Amino acid sequence: MADSLAMGNRASWALWHAAYRRLVRSSFATVPLYREHWALAGRTDPVLVPGRTGTDGGALAPEILTRRAADLVPLAGGSAVLDPLRGLGSVLPWCLPLRVGTVVAVGTDIATQPPSDLPRGVRGCLLGPGLENLLHGNRKIVAVATTAELGKLPYAVDPVPCHEVGDLPHDPYGLVTDPMLGVLGGVRACGRWHLDWTRVYARETSAGLAFSLLRQRSPRLVDVLAGGGVPGTVEACPRHGTPVLRT
Repeated sequence: MADSLAMGNRASWALWHAAYRRLVRSSFATVPLYREHWALAGRTDPVLVPGRTGTDGGALAPEILTRRAADLVPLAGGSAVLDPLRGLGSVLPWCLPLRVGTVVAVGTDIATQPPSDLPRGVRGCLLGPGLENLLHGNRKIVAVATTAELGKLPYAVDPVPCHEVGDLPHDPYGLVTDPMLGVLGGVRACGRWHLDWTRVYARETSAGLAFSLLRQRSPRLVDVLAGGGVPGTVEACPRHGTPVLRT
């Protein structure tokens, strides 16, 4: 059984890396910013221009991408809007169960619009005046916000703290978030910082951890140095076999 599990994990990791390489090649072919940057400077894994490996393996600082957001849209068209709550619906259930009727209230220090990808029957809104009135309706209220904002709430909720990649606590609980990339992962029952690995790819570079969104067509976000570059490693969880972050 253990051998079969190990083989399955190796196959999953191989598919994960293959999905990333397809994303890189597609982005080089169709997205103006990456085509320009990688053609001039180069990159690694995969090498797109022979002899050019680029600075930091081709990873990009978030301020460069923000400044040229229009050039992250593929030539075929698409949205240039960033969603800081992308992926919340798939990762939040790792932290606590979401039953029908649950209200997920997101802190305004994270987003300016309610989440839109929550499970069926779960309502999303922003933290603010009037939310405490919902408590009288016997509803389950889940508050997703930074630790600072959670500490200021005047009413009882189920708190889920959000942490950026460069500020992951040693006592893990909550979500890994980034203003540009959205929700990258969270803590599972094993107590480790798991990537939402079917949607997010991470790799180590000389400038820090770089993240890519595997399923988002536009705006295309590939090899983004979250937090401007945070040292860390991507490892296999000894319990689940899937990628976890260590910073």
